[in-house]
Amino acid sequence: MRLGLAAATAAAIGLTMISVAAADELVRLGNAGRESFSFTPANIGKQTGIFAKHGLDVAISGFGGDAKLQQAMAADAVDVGLSSGPGMAFIAKGSPVKGIAAMAGPPLIFALVVRADGSVKTIEDLKGRKVGISTVGSATSWLMNELSRQDGWGFDGFTQVPIGENGARIAALKSGAVDGCVVDIGSALRFVERGDGRVLMRFGEVAKNFIMHVIFATDKAIAERPAMLRAFLQAWFETIGFMRRNKAESVAIAMQVMGTDEKTTSSIYDELMPMFLDDGHFDPKALAVLRRSFVEMKTLPTEPDMSKLYIEAFLPNH
Repeated sequence: MRLGLAAATAAAIGLTMISVAAADELVRLGNAGRESFSFTPANIGKQTGIFAKHGLDVAISGFGGDAKLQQAMAADAVDVGLSSGPGMAFIAKGSPVKGIAAMAGPPLIFALVVRADGSVKTIEDLKGRKVGISTVGSATSWLMNELSRQDGWGFDGFTQVPIGENGARIAALKSGAVDGCVVDIGSALRFVERGDGRVLMRFGEVAKNFIMHVIFATDKAIAERPAMLRAFLQAWFETIGFMRRNKAESVAIAMQVMGTDEKTTSSIYDELMPMFLDDGHFDPKALAVLRRSFVEMKTLPTEPDMSKLYIEAFLPNH
């Protein structure tokens, strides 16, 4: 009888352990920017229990840009990555990943800022002058090229100066080393709040058809863990819906992640929530613009077959 009871107890414990393990499947999630609002839905979904409801335990790591995140995914240190649409070019270069969802559309995250001294009043005033960007071939560079093209100045209407991080770009602008700079909306709003300058323009109108952010998965995860990817995307889009309905709670979590105050975070929320997509589908018009941008940014020598860079099989209701 004792042996039978012990066996039954062991079986019960084993079943419980299996149940817990199944309910807590680990997802190693990486993002391309530690303090960007674009990637805070992961934190919000985790802290509100949305990912747990879908049986996932999400471990979040931040990386300094697309390239480092892609390296981590190639090294099998990350299963799912939150990055930029332009980052899809890495797949064409051989990165062992695929886009599994279009995460955000127009580039509402970027703004062009100038000093408050009145030396630059309009976009025309910047023609031929120095504008700070992050790096050569970046989304910030492409947006300035596209703005120049749309204004009829070709691709060299501005002298682009690669400077690095947002803070370095702002510092260069304040010192007079550049006459304007492209920064994320959070940096732009803080710059304005301090009285150092103003927002000359936002880039949502420059690239209405665009894919600013993409959710990536490694080829290994796609082959071996399709159920996890479906659950992840279900939880992600449920989180986006939660954020739209619950601004105060979303802002409270985001400000912890970003290290910003409530007023700034609230303003960033208002600016950026419209860019998040609700279904994850890759819009053909946006893909065409992105394909063209790869060549214009000199990221790729020729336009790739975009259908080979993403897969929609894991999207909810697909």
